Amino acid sequence: MTTVEETILSPIGKEGVGPNEFGYYGKFGGAYIPEMLHPNVEQLKTRYLEIMAEPSFQKEYQELLRDYVGRPTPLFFAQRLSKQFNSKIYLKREDLCHTGAHKINNTIGQILLAQKLGKKRIIAETGAGQHGVATATVCALKGMECVVYMGEVDIERQAPNVARMKMLGATVVPAKSGSRTLKDATNEAIRAWINEPVHTHYIIGSVVGPHPYPDMVARFQSVISEEMRWQLKEKTGAELPNQVVACVGGGSNAAGAFYHFINEPAVRLIAVEAAGHGINSGMSAATTQLGRAGVLHGSKSLVMQTEDGQVIEPHSISAGLDYPGIGPMHAHLFDCGRGTFLSVTDEDSLTAAFELAKLEGIIPALESAHAFSALKQMDLKEDDVTIVCLSGRGDKDLATYMRSMEQAPALKGV
Repeated sequence: MTTVEETILSPIGKEGVGPNEFGYYGKFGGAYIPEMLHPNVEQLKTRYLEIMAEPSFQKEYQELLRDYVGRPTPLFFAQRLSKQFNSKIYLKREDLCHTGAHKINNTIGQILLAQKLGKKRIIAETGAGQHGVATATVCALKGMECVVYMGEVDIERQAPNVARMKMLGATVVPAKSGSRTLKDATNEAIRAWINEPVHTHYIIGSVVGPHPYPDMVARFQSVISEEMRWQLKEKTGAELPNQVVACVGGGSNAAGAFYHFINEPAVRLIAVEAAGHGINSGMSAATTQLGRAGVLHGSKSLVMQTEDGQVIEPHSISAGLDYPGIGPMHAHLFDCGRGTFLSVTDEDSLTAAFELAKLEGIIPALESAHAFSALKQMDLKEDDVTIVCLSGRGDKDLATYMRSMEQAPALKGV
């Protein structure tokens, strides 16, 4: 186990943190890929920082974030929620981004990068559908072919997002193997990339995959915490909250929310995983509690697996958290103790979603509902300032919410 003092491996700008030159955060990361993909990954690794630093890239990226995505997103003081916890709670409103989630921060960046690299075709994986929609959106914007891989189970439970992807011109390909969820969609996307590597760019949606994807995605999402700092200072006179809370599957919204606070030991980083039916139920996705070091989808991280290395099927009511691993940056934050990892069950996440809707008039995505539920596990003080990353809106989960009201009528009156 590494120490907190060893967490800062490679400072980025003033506040950020990245992997070392080999793509490792502590003992997690790297690039474990088939030989066919080496040219693609090597091209990305050698050019992504150079391209991202180009003034023309930054100009277009920042303009699109402002004029197309709608940034900066508000930092909202949740007055009634704060009163319930007798503390000060702010919501970073990523649900107000174009397409309804933080995912587009990354897809905007990666589509511009793909164009600079001369790619003609885009593929992506998606679980909750938000990354798929964000990818289809930027492909439509830039006139590029788009193919999205999605598990059959997720296609059924996230039907509105499937319709949106198709309306935007994307081809949605069902993953029919395994649990037919996010893990399997990622497998299919990687197979497709191997079959057509030269002209295809794979837009990975989370801080997972071979180096440089975890770092690249974290950088594009870091706009979240960059805004948090100056917005909080405007509202309170201080840049630093006591804690930042975000849900974690692969972990892209959490990476963005934590990024500019990692070098600030006074700020607690609270990552919330999906406990599913319970940590020890056999139907969970709490990777830090159930996983061990292993390789999944191109990087070494914590993975839910059997003694002989077979991946254990995860479970979460939330399609975006239904993943048997975690990004290597988050694995490192857990391993060194810099991040605090909590877990929330399906039932408790549903309760939190209905509470937020009735207290603040905001219906969150099920992923974000896990982060709100975790507030009950935290010892919040009256003077504490907590920022919760509200990573997505709940439109896509309305069918699940409606079923839960039919099955548990008490939720209507939470």
